[in-house]
Amino acid sequence: MLVGVVGPSGAGKDTLMAGARAALAGEPRFHFIQRSITRPAEAGGEDHRALSRAAFEAERAAGCFALWWEAHGLLYGIPADLPSGAVNIANLSRTVLAAAAARMPLLVLEITAPPAVLAARLAARGREREADIAARLARQAPLPEGLAVVRVLNDGPVEQGVERVVAALRAIP
Repeated sequence: MLVGVVGPSGAGKDTLMAGARAALAGEPRFHFIQRSITRPAEAGGEDHRALSRAAFEAERAAGCFALWWEAHGLLYGIPADLPSGAVNIANLSRTVLAAAAARMPLLVLEITAPPAVLAARLAARGREREADIAARLARQAPLPEGLAVVRVLNDGPVEQGVERVVAALRAIP
């Protein structure tokens, strides 16, 4: 099974997934996928497998990715060799959810927060102007219909959000 983690910018996906990874480290049925991204490793963000665009394209052509997509000028990929019988967890783009569901059992874990909380978190990053933040939050695409979705509200302390994510993951049969 694949758990595709999605949510708007500022929802705290990376923070909550890092906490869930630590909390579930002793439970072998949970596998947190390292994505391949055409972004240098030193650029920060999630721990990813950094590839050049040419290397990514070569691996894609060789069938190394179960899913791949382009966003924000970068290519992202999920490896084709996911552990069988595991709960495989990865941040995904909404644009590949339907393709993922067509290829394998998929549960969407949508991490979200109220608009005011999202706006405050994005403003605290200091990377965008207020108008850009408002535009970013307004363009959130809906989830494709017919998918199994579990929503986790991340509107409080990090520990509370991590507990909610871990509970959602442990509830998977």
